[in-house]
Amino acid sequence: MTRVPLSLPLRLFALAACADLLALLLDTRFHAWPAHAVCKALLLPLLAWYAVRAGAPRSLLAALAAGWLGDLLLLSPADPAFLAGMAAFAAGHVCYLVTFLRHGATPRSLPARLVGAVLVLAAALLVLWPRLPAGLRVPMAVYSVLLTATALAAQRCGTRAAAGGALFLVSDLLIALGAADLTRPAPADFWIMLTYALAQYLLVTGISRGAPVTTGSAAAVR
Repeated sequence: MTRVPLSLPLRLFALAACADLLALLLDTRFHAWPAHAVCKALLLPLLAWYAVRAGAPRSLLAALAAGWLGDLLLLSPADPAFLAGMAAFAAGHVCYLVTFLRHGATPRSLPARLVGAVLVLAAALLVLWPRLPAGLRVPMAVYSVLLTATALAAQRCGTRAAAGGALFLVSDLLIALGAADLTRPAPADFWIMLTYALAQYLLVTGISRGAPVTTGSAAAVR
């Protein structure tokens, strides 16, 4: 048998992410959307491959599965697909929260960070609420609470995971600004995917880096 390096899934993830970002940059001139769809669909399965081989907890794999479903749903521009995608990501955040609570340690400055997170959440909702379509207001508010909780709880698993939680917050804030017809940095889809891919990478590696590497048949190519 030939042993596959643990870093291979991450290298393939980086390749798919770079190809996706390039496709988004070229999309308006070369109609590269199909390439974006393919590359985006590969990102979380590649991270899940790494997580399995690194011995990550099942709750992390469940978070990636829910996120992958959300990724596929958000490829459609239809409103029902957007709501379904938001629900899938909400389920993913619940799984992330379970992971952080089971496998992390409470930071000493948690009260101050909690106050900061609540203030950021309140400010975002105050700006977005009147501009969001009526049908999105309550779902977006509920999702925002879960997203903020994920970003806060990620700090229990170290600096890398904390950075991932913060970038997830930035990525979804860019999506929310678009839903509210507010100005975003251009090209918006590029910045959304850049922060999202980095967020998922940092969360997964931040949680998995201390886990034992799976050995045996799961780590080999026949």
